[in-house]
Amino acid sequence: MNNILKKLLRFAKPYQFYGVLNILSNVLYAFFNVLSIIIFIPTLGILFDQQEEVHEKPVYEGFDNLKGYAEDSLNYFLTQKVTDDGPMAALVFICLASIVIFFLKNLFRYLAMYFLAYLRTGMVKDVQDQLYHKIVDLPISFFSEKRKGDLLARMTSDVKEVEGSIINSLEALVREPITIVIVLISMLLISAKLTLFVFIFLPITGFIISAVGKRLKSQSLAAQKENGIFLSFLEETLGGLKVIKGFNAEGKLAQKFTDSTNRFKEIMISVLQRKGLASPLSEFLGVAVVITVLWYGGSLVFAENSSIKPQEFMGYIGLFYTIINPVKAITTVNYSIKKGTAAGERIFEILETKNTIQEPINPITLTTVENHIQFKNVSFKYEDENVLEDFNLTVNKGHTVALVGQSGGGKSTVANLITRFYDVSQGSIEIDGINIKDISKKSLRELIGLVTQDSILFNDSVRNNIALGKENTSDEAIIEAAKIANAHDFIMELPQGYETNIGDSGNKLSGGQKQRLSIARAVLKNPPIMILDEATSALDTESERLVQDALEKMMRNRTSIVIAHRLSTIQNANSIIVLNKGKIQEQGTHKELMRSKKGYQKLVELQTLA
Repeated sequence: MNNILKKLLRFAKPYQFYGVLNILSNVLYAFFNVLSIIIFIPTLGILFDQQEEVHEKPVYEGFDNLKGYAEDSLNYFLTQKVTDDGPMAALVFICLASIVIFFLKNLFRYLAMYFLAYLRTGMVKDVQDQLYHKIVDLPISFFSEKRKGDLLARMTSDVKEVEGSIINSLEALVREPITIVIVLISMLLISAKLTLFVFIFLPITGFIISAVGKRLKSQSLAAQKENGIFLSFLEETLGGLKVIKGFNAEGKLAQKFTDSTNRFKEIMISVLQRKGLASPLSEFLGVAVVITVLWYGGSLVFAENSSIKPQEFMGYIGLFYTIINPVKAITTVNYSIKKGTAAGERIFEILETKNTIQEPINPITLTTVENHIQFKNVSFKYEDENVLEDFNLTVNKGHTVALVGQSGGGKSTVANLITRFYDVSQGSIEIDGINIKDISKKSLRELIGLVTQDSILFNDSVRNNIALGKENTSDEAIIEAAKIANAHDFIMELPQGYETNIGDSGNKLSGGQKQRLSIARAVLKNPPIMILDEATSALDTESERLVQDALEKMMRNRTSIVIAHRLSTIQNANSIIVLNKGKIQEQGTHKELMRSKKGYQKLVELQTLA
């Protein structure tokens, strides 16, 4: 728990100025809070004619006698007031002083919360920013192991839990101990004997309360995990509604979701019951201690030669009752921090995940391809089985190489490796003789344009989708890229043209239109290397013709790697590679491979027959 708190406090460093102001305000709040109780001691003395009269002005004799000097000074002032103006005037003075003290107490209480707002919101913002930056930076392999819903839960509900349970508790961890210390000092000054008696009961109370919350942290962690699971169900449901409805699977998915929410409900019932026990238990124990103190303190007051006056004992009880709320707050903080620590662990699990795709120590920057791209004895495995094995390939500058073969043969893996979405298990990939692991990731990906089978578009305007990653791009460049991609005509027919919002994942557009926007984005980037990962496989014939025409324009004078499903689209490639279970089965031009009458010819015949 302490480790998580230390990690979270790092986020407070930029806002330490507000933290200092918060602490200062809390110290003054605690001081005036205690003073608001002590001020009633002379009031009670005046009301019950028990006020000690001091007719000679006291003399300050040093810090050791500070309590006596303060009491005598107040009593001297009140004695003079009563003598000159009567007891009512002294009472009015104390009432006015009480109003001022209560005003200052609440002013500093507000200022403490005012300054805390900067600290709290700043820390939450920085945690969310770091989480987002980390998630964007992590390799693709990380997301094949994690549910999207679980990541969303960590970004939202877990951060909210940390804010509510830990960051909000930081103020209590500062304010309440300060209040307790100031109150205890005041209680010791009034009666050391009675205060020592109180010390016997407070640790017992704290032990009983802490014993109740031992399992709260583990239950909270289980609740957060289950929250991630049902968020994943929700995300999958929204993304696959057509399939769910088409296969009449609503009942099955609803049952899975209900099972998850039922598990979450059972965990949360236990968590909330334990958390709810904190306040009633601490209040009962606090009242029990107060009654015990009343009994023991009363016996001291009634004793002969008592060292504590009745009005002081009443003030002492007020101070003691004042200390109960801070003690209760600290025990509640203990529950809250245990609950928030579970969420904090899940957040730092992401933040501390090591990125397996490391930036080189002395990165090289490339701006173009001068000669070729080479795969040298490349092997790669996702888990245990090799997807590529001893793969060797040379792609010369300006040439188009097509990769074909059955699903699972390793075609898309080639694209993932050259972009460093994954790193090779063995061997190397080189551009002009330089290992891509020695090139900065930003520089490497600037060299590459990527068009995938699934058009990845964002809930934004057409213009911003085409200009993704290209800052300060002119409208003329965007329009020219759209024209090359055969997208300009349909864009101009949209309600607001290039400023039209295309909806979530571009759902306001057809498949062919989305793909042409993806091509326009790659054209605008103008990279020397182009990777097309089955860019036309999901399109109808008319859309395929338009997209294929756009692709051919885009690939002119570029080094291109084409992963093809429809073999009719790659007949003009400089070289066609037939992959089978991660190995090159054959390679050559379309005519050469058709004459060889091996794997490629069979694939062509199967598609022609289909």
